[in-house]
Amino acid sequence: MEYTRLGASGLEVSAVTLGCMSFGAPTRGAHEWSLGEEESRPFIRQALEAGITTFDTANVYSAGSSEEILGRALADFASRDEIVIATKVHGRMRPGPNGAGLSRGAILTEIDNSLRRLGTDYVDLYQIHRWDQATPIEETMEALHDVVKAGKARYIGASSMFAWQFAQAQHAADLGGWTRFVSMQDQYNLIYREEEREMLPYCLDQGIGVLPWSPLARGRLTRDWDSRTARSETDRFGLTLYRQQEEGDRRVADAVKAVADERGVPRAQVALAWVRQQAAVTSPIVGATKPQHLQDAVASVDLNLTVDELDRLAAPYVVRAPEGF
Repeated sequence: MEYTRLGASGLEVSAVTLGCMSFGAPTRGAHEWSLGEEESRPFIRQALEAGITTFDTANVYSAGSSEEILGRALADFASRDEIVIATKVHGRMRPGPNGAGLSRGAILTEIDNSLRRLGTDYVDLYQIHRWDQATPIEETMEALHDVVKAGKARYIGASSMFAWQFAQAQHAADLGGWTRFVSMQDQYNLIYREEEREMLPYCLDQGIGVLPWSPLARGRLTRDWDSRTARSETDRFGLTLYRQQEEGDRRVADAVKAVADERGVPRAQVALAWVRQQAAVTSPIVGATKPQHLQDAVASVDLNLTVDELDRLAAPYVVRAPEGF
């Protein structure tokens, strides 16, 4: 496994991040395909044994169950100082006022709830899961700054928004003398590349680390286009993605298969290697529900695609409207 700095920060992360949305009690949320605790723990151990040190979860994943499972497993399998735990805040955790969003009240309550579930005194990276239209960005940035100054988070990051919003948040932090975001977690893969227009160039210019979610396009780049899985049939959020340019996306998937066949490796390794070789990318976030998923993720670190292969994979892309925000 390789390790790298998260943007211009001093935080060192593994070249692959284990995404933990797949871990959580199926009865506690909308993810019927998620794995319970006993099924999840072997994947967390497998990741650690492969050298993966960075783990990404969120308070809303299975209504907090993902954080609980991850926290207990890491306490059993790892030393806290040798791992990076990232979680997120924004989604609704309870009914009523301040049960969601990025108000000061929501942030200060939810960081404590996340720390309790994770069983740790701090998270390494605390991320806003989405943009909150109802809360002034100054309120959000000051609250996040206070979380850092209280020692409950070492760094802060953001996820899926327009580049102008991200720039506005950083500007607000600068004006207030508050902590800036060090990372952006956005959707980026071979069939969704709209982030290349503004967000990725901005991150490169500003020294911001990029942690792409869905680097395999919810698995669409790893299997025959018309095949289905339990998750693809029941993932409510996933069903809203990749519907705009299906014929063009199919051609991208065919290109992945062609390169993979020539290389004699699984398609997942090729699709992940392409993402990892993009200049702005720090560490793709990869979920796992089968041992092969992690094996492919780790193997992709050593797969260096040629310029010709990179071009062949990128060529079929069809422009689409932004989605996933």
